[in-house]
Amino acid sequence: MGHRKKHAPKHGSLAYSPRKRAKRLLARVRYWPEIEADTPKLLGFIGYKAGMTHVFAIANRKRSPNYGNEVIRSATVLETPPMLICAVRAYTKTPYGLQTFTEAWMENPPKELDRVFTLPEKFNTEENLRKIAENLEKIDRIHVIAITQPKQASVPKKKPEVAEIKIGGGTIPQQFEYAKGLLGKTVTPAEIFKEGQYVDVIAVSTGKGFQGPVKRWGITILQHKGRKTKRGVATLGPWKPARVMYSVPRAGQMGFHQRTEYNKCILKIGTDGKEITPKGGFIRYGIIRGAYMLIEGSIPGPEKRPIRLRYAVRPPKQLAEEPRQITYVSLESPQGK
Repeated sequence: MGHRKKHAPKHGSLAYSPRKRAKRLLARVRYWPEIEADTPKLLGFIGYKAGMTHVFAIANRKRSPNYGNEVIRSATVLETPPMLICAVRAYTKTPYGLQTFTEAWMENPPKELDRVFTLPEKFNTEENLRKIAENLEKIDRIHVIAITQPKQASVPKKKPEVAEIKIGGGTIPQQFEYAKGLLGKTVTPAEIFKEGQYVDVIAVSTGKGFQGPVKRWGITILQHKGRKTKRGVATLGPWKPARVMYSVPRAGQMGFHQRTEYNKCILKIGTDGKEITPKGGFIRYGIIRGAYMLIEGSIPGPEKRPIRLRYAVRPPKQLAEEPRQITYVSLESPQGK
């Protein structure tokens, strides 16, 4: 049989246009969910991607055909050293959107923070906290400014990531008291998330540089007798409009884009990295010594990339009663040694 011709639209969504490089390595959270909880809690965390492994677990979704049986699943390992809460920031609502009311920083932030921005000589912590407390009726939401501690992870860097994390649940006065209690202290993922919970993962994907339309858009390679080109687009469009439209697949930047993946299940939250590190360590990452998280499936970005976790904005309606029971985690060397 000869080659059958077929019509196929190009791959890749136009919703992500323009496909240009992300502004910064740490992804930006554009939306925080509202959660129903009596007590306030932080709605996010940052970890570092170490690599992938596979696990055997007991399927716990009642409607699954594998319910009660052992299934194999791929899993991503994140190293999650505790985050330090450096500041409390209060927002008020104006006709033009949210506006920063004021922020209160901890007295003696770690010297690594100087690598991010110049620290003032004096922090008016008590004065600013009092200012927020006196104007709580104006405050619409409260965030904390947290920093990562890469020195406690196997990431070859000292400069911390700085991020705002919203506080959800409870009332504004409760949220303020909770934030005040956290100021200057560290938080771990076990205090924010629990095993079996679904989270959204926001990260900058692996960069692939400047790529042609075959790799970037998945267009068909033309036959070798075609005119001028094989790995290009057969037609760039009609005479009118007399320009190349944005929807035509062209060469350009591929990867290093910010992406959000919804509803990733937390399989495990642990404190001892030895129980998860494969023989010889993770390739291009190393050995996990401290706290870690095991998340089902894959996650955007290469090893060492900072990964932002957030409470799920559209969690699944049917959740299992208890977290999945893991029977085995592969610690075999990925290099086969």
